Parts: sequence; C-alpha cells; structure tokens
Amino acid sequence: MPDPGGGATPGSGARDGALAFVESPVQLLNVLEWAHNHPAPDTATPLTLVVLPPHDPMTRGQLRRMAELARDEGITVSWQEARDGLGGALTSLLALARRLRKARTLVIGDPFSRYVQLLLALTPARAERQITVVDDGTATMEFVAQLASGERFVRWHRRGVRGGARGLLFAPISRRARRRLTPRPDRRRPVEVFSSMPVEPPENVIVTANEFAWTRARFGPPRLTKGADLVGTSLVETGVVDTERYLEAVASLAREYGATRYFAHRRESNEKLQQVSAATGLEIVRPDLPLELVARRGPVGRTILSFPSTVVHTLPLALAGTAVTVAVCDVDPAWLTRTASPRAQGFLAGVTGTARGARRLPSALPTPPGQSA
Repeated sequence: MPDPGGGATPGSGARDGALAFVESPVQLLNVLEWAHNHPAPDTATPLTLVVLPPHDPMTRGQLRRMAELARDEGITVSWQEARDGLGGALTSLLALARRLRKARTLVIGDPFSRYVQLLLALTPARAERQITVVDDGTATMEFVAQLASGERFVRWHRRGVRGGARGLLFAPISRRARRRLTPRPDRRRPVEVFSSMPVEPPENVIVTANEFAWTRARFGPPRLTKGADLVGTSLVETGVVDTERYLEAVASLAREYGATRYFAHRRESNEKLQQVSAATGLEIVRPDLPLELVARRGPVGRTILSFPSTVVHTLPLALAGTAVTVAVCDVDPAWLTRTASPRAQGFLAGVTGTARGARRLPSALPTPPGQSA
C-alpha cells in the first residue's frame, strides 16, 4: 500500500502530511482509526483534521468531544464554520486552499458532501497525492458501488437522481470531484478506501480493513448488564420508514428481548424520542460519542438490538473479545413510506445480509392483512 506520507513531487517544496475533512462524529472516529493503522509521515504536521460542523446541536456536541480525543492523540484540529452562508463558505475555502496545495494525502469522510466535492474540484487535475475515503457509515457501500459503475454520486435514501435545480447547477463540480476520486492509470494518484463495510473495490482502488484497533486499545473492555440495549435509527427522519410502523417495531423488540435502554441516533427528533419512551417505557440515552465508543466504555447490555445500520457492522469489531451479541432486525417492506427511494429496500436488505458479525432476526412484527411483503 502506498505510504500515506508519500506522493510528493521532487522539487515541489515542503509538503505537509495528511489533511482530513470530517462532518460527523463517525467520520472523525474513522480518521482516528485510519491514523492508528497508518504510520505517520516524517513531516512537521503529520495530520491536520479539519472539522466542518453542521448546524444541529447533537452532532456538534459529539464532534467537539471527538475533537478533544483527537487532540489527545497529538492531532492538529481545525474547526471551520463553513455553513454560515456564502461568506462563511468562501472564507473557509480561502483558508483551506493553501493546506490543500501542500497536503500529501487527503482524507475524506463524506464523498457525497457538496462542500467536500467543491474542495476536491479545487485540487489540480494532475496533483500527485493519495486520496483516502474513510467510512461514513453504510453510505460507503453505496459510494464504492457508484464509483465502480461510473454513476453520479447520490445517497441511497434520496428519491430521484437529479437533485433538483441545485443539483443541475452543481453537476459540473460533482463530475470534477468524481474524477479526482478515480485513480490515475500511472498510479500517481492512489485512492484508498479505509472501511469496516463489506465493499468490493473498483479497479486500482485499495481497500484497507478498519478493524477498530484504536477503539479497542483506548477503551474497555466494558462491564456487561443483564438486559438488552436497542439502537435507534434515523430511518424515520430520512423519510424511509413510517413513524407508526417504526414505533410498533421498537415496542415489539423491547418486549421480546427485554430491552431497557434506547440509544438514540444523533439525528432522531425529540418528538419521536418522546413517542418511543411513551410507547415502550425504554430509557432514552443520548450518547455524547459515537456508539462504538459508548459501547466499548460500557456498561452495555449483553445483547444489542439494531435495525439495518452501520453499527451492525462496526459494533462486532469494536466489541470483539467480549460476550456481547449484536442482533439485526430486518425492515419489512410494509414499513416503508410511499415516498421512500425505490432503492431503499434493496439497500437495507444488503446492509443486513452482509453483516457478518451480527445475528439476524426476523422483522419485529407481522405484515398487516392486505399489505404485500
């Protein structure tokens, strides 16, 4: 595998090490795992982590906690408010332009992000640097598949492919960013995917397994409780699963497996969480860190129940060597909303079916009479 500090053109002047862009706590965690897995280059600045926070307070809070952990590891962290209107975006772009030119390696948390695509489009076409994409959850599976097939980058839960007028205006930038994420035939721009997801690499793309070695070395092992814990998802918030069907499924799982706590996804609305609590009596926990770290620190249930999501792939790795069982419950097609993307059912089934370290459960409640499965 290419040296993450390599790729500098002779005579091109001093180069920094890696420059990473993250927008979510999970992306930041996976940059820490990548840095643990890869030897640091011999440069004055081995790794600079640029945090591009969204507006929602839960994500920002987790990002700040994760940034503290990164600083504890000796990583330089830069917090950039890139979403404060056009002025904030332009100011951030100008501040990052010099770093982009000097970095030997670009590490990207979300290749679907328009801001990240804009940054990629600004890099010279013939720049000799490595590009690494770290996991942004199950979206990595879709990214790799689209890169291999030559499709335009579209998140799996989005309905349609054009993205409206803004998507059309942004299309030239997106195409340029996609070219930057495609390895050059002369191997002068290697592309790596650092992932815990089951992905088939496109031609000339290196896939390095993320086994959560940093997480296991830094935290735990956890103390185990007698009950089960249930992991929430944002499938309702993204318009994929009907709210009432989701609440019924959560209640059914909690009853059958004796769950006592519900670990909320950072994107779940307060209104829905109040409904979950009222319908099930579960204790709602708002994690202050990604669930892989929360579970590794403990205490955690001996069984962790989840719907199809990233954690059915990552938790078995983070909790390797413990007695915790991770179980995934299928999403019945009858739970999907009428506006869900046509790709939703197939993608969710793929997430479940490829979860090698998780026990598979049937859907949590029967299909109502008159509805097809």
